Amino acid sequence: MKVTFLGTGTSQGVPVIGCKCNVCTSLDFRDNRLRSSILVEMNDVHMVVDTGPDFRQQMLRERVDKLDAVLFTHEHKDHTAGMDDIRSYNFSQKKDMPIYGRAKVLNQLKQEFSYIFSGRKYPGIPKVDLNELDGKPFKIAGNKIIPIEVMHHKLPVYGFRFGDFTYITDANFISEDEKNKIKGSKIIVLNALQKEDHISHYTLSEAIELIKELNPEKGYLTHISHRLGLHMDVSKELPENIEIAWDGLQLSLND
Repeated sequence: MKVTFLGTGTSQGVPVIGCKCNVCTSLDFRDNRLRSSILVEMNDVHMVVDTGPDFRQQMLRERVDKLDAVLFTHEHKDHTAGMDDIRSYNFSQKKDMPIYGRAKVLNQLKQEFSYIFSGRKYPGIPKVDLNELDGKPFKIAGNKIIPIEVMHHKLPVYGFRFGDFTYITDANFISEDEKNKIKGSKIIVLNALQKEDHISHYTLSEAIELIKELNPEKGYLTHISHRLGLHMDVSKELPENIEIAWDGLQLSLND
């Protein structure tokens, strides 16, 4: 299995429009962050988690010429806004794109992209196959995936476990039952927005403590705000087995 971080930034991305802080003006490529998303390649099945506003750019940058499914964590626009661009894969692969998400997410997509779901099929619109998730494990082309329900303030959000890899973004609470679904993962990715308290995201210290509790071999931080600080500086503050992810970072996992 291979995992590529397509984006590791928060809803505004980094740099933030109009901001002149030392992070937003940094020349370190690791401080440039598109909206959070990953590509998971598992037994030659290519799956993307979330299609944010930068989806097209991310697919072009990583030269992703095959996509088998899209999984959505939740309905916020920084995780869904780029869905229209799956039509390029409709054209090249000549089939509808399987989409996976909880009912509320799928209903939101129907509203935001109503032209896709209307009775009048305008030529060239994306073609999707909606699959509703209910919290139970499911399979995509034989690959088992476990949804993990976390809370983003009062909004339920899904993280996903692929084998020994778990990806969680936009969270600030995970119940003990859901933590048990994560335990045993070799790699855990968790959001760490900033150092200051936030109403709907883990802070850096909270993310570190949770990763320690879950005890993976390796932890990576994502959904990063410019308020967290420079990648180079914050990296020096982290435990040995925890790193800040960056756009384009690739991880390989062997069975």
